[in-house]
Amino acid sequence: MAHKKSGGSARNGRDSAGQRRGIKKFGGEPVIPGNIIVRQVGTRWIPGENVGLGTDYTIYALTEGVVKYETFYKNGRARRRVSVVTEA
Repeated sequence: MAHKKSGGSARNGRDSAGQRRGIKKFGGEPVIPGNIIVRQVGTRWIPGENVGLGTDYTIYALTEGVVKYETFYKNGRARRRVSVVTEA
């Protein structure tokens, strides 16, 4: 009789590495231009003042300053925004 041998563990063992998404700089942390603040899928956080949005939705600092996170309401729903506040 033809049969397959030990197929159990041979079918396992594939897994991809994590993509290291999430918040990289928290509120109040100082940043310089080019620092990545948030890595995300889609616009979970929307860009505010002095930050840029990459093609992969990465939010990064455009100026030197301190990171500020805020929640505001637009069209009846809560939105989250990230800004870099320059110290004056």
